[in-house]
Amino acid sequence: MSRNLRIVLAVLLLHGGALWALQSGLLRKVAELVVPAVILVEMAAPEAAQPEKPAPVPAPVAARVPQAKPIAPPTPSTLAIQETTPSTTELATVAASATVATAHTATSTQASAPNLQAAPAPATLVLPSSDADYLNNPRPPYPPMSKRLREQGKVVVRTLIGVDGTAQQAEIKQSSGYDRLDQAALATALRWRYVPGKRSGVAETMWFNLPFTFVLE
Repeated sequence: MSRNLRIVLAVLLLHGGALWALQSGLLRKVAELVVPAVILVEMAAPEAAQPEKPAPVPAPVAARVPQAKPIAPPTPSTLAIQETTPSTTELATVAASATVATAHTATSTQASAPNLQAAPAPATLVLPSSDADYLNNPRPPYPPMSKRLREQGKVVVRTLIGVDGTAQQAEIKQSSGYDRLDQAALATALRWRYVPGKRSGVAETMWFNLPFTFVLE
């Protein structure tokens, strides 16, 4: 017998069994058992769920701050200090040193005193002069050409005055701007007589600035 034929026979047997069951009322009994179970399930519906109560909020707990324990201050230790009393020999040595130092200071002061007393007095300086009446120095001549040209000005002549009161050298230190006036002043400075300069009362050769002013009246 082939395989396909076997399958066809099995299907036919199943259909035949199903028809027999319908006829014998077996399916009706199964339906009666299933319908009451469904009704009972619908009648026993669950109650509406009640809303859940909110969980209580725990009260905040204050954080505990650890308290610092007081630190006891350190107990100062007592140092034993041994007092030393200077001996008589040490006291005598110190006294002798102080006496020697005092004597040395007094000797130095006495030695420097003569030097201070022997310091020379500052020298007194007196410059030469041409203003003495007994000198009879004439006024410098005014050059005729300078008068016509209306030349005027001031001349300063640097003059070297000897110990005898005469001019040894002369040069123009400040010009008037006109050569004729400068030369007239230079010749007058060499011709005049002077009171010599002195240092500490002793006559000395010195340079002297002599001014000449030429003004037309």
